[in-house]
Amino acid sequence: MKKEAGKIMYIEYKGDSLTGPARIGRVQFSKSGKTVYYQGRQLQSLSGRGYKANYFDVETNEEYWISGCKQKGDDTLYPGVIEIDEDAREEYWQDIRKLPENAHMTSFRSMGKYSKRQPK
Repeated sequence: MKKEAGKIMYIEYKGDSLTGPARIGRVQFSKSGKTVYYQGRQLQSLSGRGYKANYFDVETNEEYWISGCKQKGDDTLYPGVIEIDEDAREEYWQDIRKLPENAHMTSFRSMGKYSKRQPK
């Protein structure tokens, strides 16, 4: 399998709440690393000024949380479904999660960082 350019990251739209639609997707970084490009959006770093967000869309000012993917899949703060972009799906399951048998899955439920339930 040929790896595509860009880095696979966790991207969550924050909108007006602490949780929002979440995705695993392939992003590009600017040379400085302060701007992330994802699906036609230019997301700029909040440089620590955000509340539960670390980037904002330069056109809409909408806020996002973008981070590296966690091997256990508990990327969300609270339980929620995470969609996986098609161009990142196989690499995500094989290289990040180490679960190649799940490479067909296009989404999964994250227990969340603050979940009281622990996965079995």
